Amino acid sequence: MAPTTTVAEQLTVEQLRDDVEQLARRCLCDPVTELFGPLLEAQERVFAKLETDPRPEHSEQLHLLAALVSAALARANHDLGRGHQAMTLARMAFECADGIGHHPLRAWIRGLQSQLAYWADRPQEAAAFADCGVALAGEHTGSVASWLACAQARALARLGAAEPARLALVRADDLRERHERDDLDAIGGLFVFPPPRQHYYAGDVYGCLDGMGERSVHEATRALALYAASPPAQRSFADEAGARCVLALAQVRAGQPGAARDTLRPVLALDLPRRVTEVMGGVNRVAAALRDPRVAADADARDLREQVEWFAQRPASALAS
Repeated sequence: MAPTTTVAEQLTVEQLRDDVEQLARRCLCDPVTELFGPLLEAQERVFAKLETDPRPEHSEQLHLLAALVSAALARANHDLGRGHQAMTLARMAFECADGIGHHPLRAWIRGLQSQLAYWADRPQEAAAFADCGVALAGEHTGSVASWLACAQARALARLGAAEPARLALVRADDLRERHERDDLDAIGGLFVFPPPRQHYYAGDVYGCLDGMGERSVHEATRALALYAASPPAQRSFADEAGARCVLALAQVRAGQPGAARDTLRPVLALDLPRRVTEVMGGVNRVAAALRDPRVAADADARDLREQVEWFAQRPASALAS
């Protein structure tokens, strides 16, 4: 006879789901130092339940939770500059999602792996992961589909493939128009790809392409306007900072270091736990542009360069050492 499920056991699974989903939503706004411990504890609880609960009616739900919390923990490790651990956890998350045939989550995790590779300066690998995610998503039209197209575009732009990158952004826009909310969008937080983030990615893409500085400014400015109009719980501090870095980079390249300094002011004011990998990566790109001989001697450029160099000395990863 198969084991029966008691009310208490069912409530335990439901509580685990509530805890994991709440942590996924907190990932946008809370500093990684406040999330890392609870994420690790939640992962341990989910896997302990998975190992000790033989009930088939719980298996799929627990595998889903294991995939979600492992993916969130991968992102937290990425934020702290632990690239190897992040990729290992992403692979673990993929195996859990694969075991229950959850194609949108499998695709989302490939998008996460593309993101990890992109910020590790491995654009070829980032493109390959994004391509794999697109194939897994198929005709799915949750927001993950737009994310994967944007991930393709960013990697292709970094590789210098201008036209394929542009076409990937066109696909992302088309997928946004055909968007249908799925279970990942319902969770929200880390697992949804909202319009402001899509504009931020587009700005990043155009910032990598010759002659597209004005378009980069337009997209980054649009992203910031949408973030400013969003509820606080939906404002990702890392993505909003990323959009500011994209805008500041375009301004420096246009010979406007003073404007870039104003744009970056909120980023440079971030406290240490929020100076995550992607924030530091965006700031470092601005720092590199400020060393260009065409602007390096400008007083505003020198001032901003000093501020950026001071900021870069203390990333969130220092907290993990």
